[in-house]
Amino acid sequence: MSQSYVIVGDGIAGASAAETLREEEPDADITIITDEGEPLYNRILIKEFAKGKLPEAPISIHDESWYDDRDVDLVLNTLVTDIDPDAHTLTAHDGTEYEYDKLLLAIGGTPTQLPVENSDAEGIHHFWTFQDARDIKEHIEQADNSVVIGAGLLGIDLAAITAAQGVEGKYLMRGKAWWRYALSQEGAEIIHNALRERNVEPVFDSGVDHFEMDDDGVVTAAIDPNGDRYPADFVGIAIGLNFNTEILSGTDIEYDTGIYVDEYMRTNHDDIFAAGDITEFHDVILGERAQNGAWGSAKEQGTIAAKNMVDYGSAEFRWVSSYSITHFDFPFLSFGHPTLGDESVEAKYSDTEWRRLAIKDGKIVGGVLIGDLSPQTKYKKLMREQVDVSGQLETLVKQDFQLEDLEGAAAEQ
Repeated sequence: MSQSYVIVGDGIAGASAAETLREEEPDADITIITDEGEPLYNRILIKEFAKGKLPEAPISIHDESWYDDRDVDLVLNTLVTDIDPDAHTLTAHDGTEYEYDKLLLAIGGTPTQLPVENSDAEGIHHFWTFQDARDIKEHIEQADNSVVIGAGLLGIDLAAITAAQGVEGKYLMRGKAWWRYALSQEGAEIIHNALRERNVEPVFDSGVDHFEMDDDGVVTAAIDPNGDRYPADFVGIAIGLNFNTEILSGTDIEYDTGIYVDEYMRTNHDDIFAAGDITEFHDVILGERAQNGAWGSAKEQGTIAAKNMVDYGSAEFRWVSSYSITHFDFPFLSFGHPTLGDESVEAKYSDTEWRRLAIKDGKIVGGVLIGDLSPQTKYKKLMREQVDVSGQLETLVKQDFQLEDLEGAAAEQ
């Protein structure tokens, strides 16, 4: 009798799991349920579409025939509202019940709303789905001035979109630097200057107290906690994700901000797995729980989850993620967990070249490279192999760093 696999979520984690399941189990019943109205698309490229740099066509990865060709049942526009782990069933918003032998939760998150007055005004956008990108593109092309809130990786995408569309912008940040938990002031200033060159002005120690809107409910300005007023007929907000854990209510599936999974992507239920943004996974490199929303990480988690749904323990999730930004004249890449660590080392080589490594217990746990990305392979190797670099941090940030520059065991890697 064939196994029935149900996947909730058709992002890269869910889709890669479906593809792997079909390869591993040619006769299995596979169903994907998603609340979106279209099949898998490239979430990385939607920012380029919103910037006006790409048409829609290259962004869609799968059309519905992809699922048909693999005998995968794709259920669109359907929100799962309840899970019964004991009965092995799911219930959708329309009352439809789905049975499963093995379940994968690849349910991601929803953009966090800014809890201030008039945050639901027309002209205020969040950036997560392809439809969000369509709405942003249509609006920004008509805008005269903009405000972006959220000093992280999604926030800078919104700032770059306004810049690419030639719209004057203010980028409001709570601290004194963009992505201040991963970059020092010196490193962040490279990003700040690049934004200024594109007519987007960083505003530090700021935020939003409330929005103003006109009689038609359209946003007209953002007022920060200092009382400063920033006119805006376009507002972009990217202050994080609320992970979609509400469907776990009433179950004993273990979760906190995300769903707890082991290194095989299994939850505390033998037949329930999770992958992608939603997971708090056991990071075998860090030796602790971690979350990571990078595309490559989610894809790999989906693949690993599928293999273990078929044969538990057959594949371990061991991954050093990367996230790149391509908005500027210089490259930018972060890897691993650059906001963690108990110490760090950094160096600046020019106005557009800088790097920083985060260190925990003498080992690299993440980093940020601006300008020259060539050392990334070496740093990732040291991180994966958990090489102790204690006492050699300055060597690591030599501009022409080579693995053989490290003394002792590291030099033998």
